[in-house]
Amino acid sequence: MPADGREWQRDKEDFVARGKGLPVGEPGHSPLARQFAEFSRRLLTAGTVADALAHVASAALEILPDADLVSVTLRSPDGHLHTPVETDPMATELDKLQDRFQEGPCFDAANSPGPAYRYSGDLGNEPAWPSFGPAAAERDIHSALSTALLPDEDRPANMTGALNVFAHKPHSLGEELDRDRALLLSTHAALAISTTEAVRLAELRETQLREAIDSRDLIGQAKGILMQRRGISAEEAFDLLRRTSQDLNVRLAEIARTVTERHTEL
Repeated sequence: MPADGREWQRDKEDFVARGKGLPVGEPGHSPLARQFAEFSRRLLTAGTVADALAHVASAALEILPDADLVSVTLRSPDGHLHTPVETDPMATELDKLQDRFQEGPCFDAANSPGPAYRYSGDLGNEPAWPSFGPAAAERDIHSALSTALLPDEDRPANMTGALNVFAHKPHSLGEELDRDRALLLSTHAALAISTTEAVRLAELRETQLREAIDSRDLIGQAKGILMQRRGISAEEAFDLLRRTSQDLNVRLAEIARTVTERHTEL
């Protein structure tokens, strides 16, 4: 095995061992493990999905030596691609070309179930992408590597995507080391996105629950005021609030808020 291959194997073993809490070699012997550890720390600070994806893109430039451009592409439910994160506007242009032609490395990777990657080191003559390949080569992009960002086929369609790495130099990014590193980055990205999305959904549910409770309290107070002022029952008070909401095309909670806050004026 070549020297760089042995170093990569050692780095992978050290990286996995660190995750399991096992003894590893001296930190100086594992530069890649240190890079991924730093990358993981950045992801832990990501407050949003966009932050997480930005960390992934910047890490790809650092960890893949031949990378010139990086983008993260997500596929919408209708099958179209969009690029929320890029390291260069050219990366977004390349993604738009793939969306237009419905072919290319990130288009294929984002649509493939299970762990997937697509690679070409000679885009100008790539038979798999007869439209996109020459268009990319005209823009001095000759190599591309895309790995599935969220390979779990059970996820919603709008949560699939790919990490895309482009290089000006032909036959770059084709080593097994490059593919392994890209796959590790994609795995980290998938975990980070799942975590931040779960946090976002939990916060949303909490906000909705709090708003529902507040609305219920407001409606209860408004009903009490109307019952006292007009000498009507709870059912009649609620019916009055509901009819007023419909007539004015204003949310019931807002009508109740007005009654409770301005009842001395009404």
